[in-house]
Amino acid sequence: MRTTAATAAVVGALALSVLAAPSAQADGRYGDITITKVTVNGGENVVVGTSAVKKFSVTVTAKDDSGIEAADIDLRGPAFGYLSSSDTRCSGNTCTAKFTVDPKVDLLYSNDVAGTWYVGAWVDANDGDFISTEKAKSFKFQRASRLSANASPEPVKKGKTLTVTGKLERANWDTFKYHGYTKQPVKLQFKKKGAKSYTTVKTVKTSSTGTLKTTVKASADG
Repeated sequence: MRTTAATAAVVGALALSVLAAPSAQADGRYGDITITKVTVNGGENVVVGTSAVKKFSVTVTAKDDSGIEAADIDLRGPAFGYLSSSDTRCSGNTCTAKFTVDPKVDLLYSNDVAGTWYVGAWVDANDGDFISTEKAKSFKFQRASRLSANASPEPVKKGKTLTVTGKLERANWDTFKYHGYTKQPVKLQFKKKGAKSYTTVKTVKTSSTGTLKTTVKASADG
């Protein structure tokens, strides 16, 4: 028996809060250059906990008949949230920017700043063409969550009633600790003996403190 957050990785998008972010560049283009693809963190949401430094990359692929020379890539969110990269390199038509987030430096007192983040990009071609956009790609910047759970009695026997208890927590960037994640759906999953995968048998919501407790009758040994 196992439990998973029904919202999967969607644990609330929390944006970085910076008091003095540079002014955004207006969208514009000169010549026939185009941006064809933008990928953030390998296609995954950016999830940050309470202490570990998070490193991730953003790639911007562009097209121009003269080739791509250079790029300037930054990230912006609500309430002047801003991240810049000090390491951006281009190879062929793709430019990669590396970003580092330290929760205790970059995320101080930012729990109340939530929203969607955007990739801003300025790309130069070898022949002088350029393209600039504030919203080349959107992504979610999230507080990490963790789920602890216990089912008893185990091993699971057919016809027996199981009691499942646990707690869902989410990183708090005000205190740099994990606190209960309240009123969230959590899936109770069961794998029959000999089966290769789990199936969802029940969904419950966490309490006002993030705890959960429920019972379920086993339909088979597991």
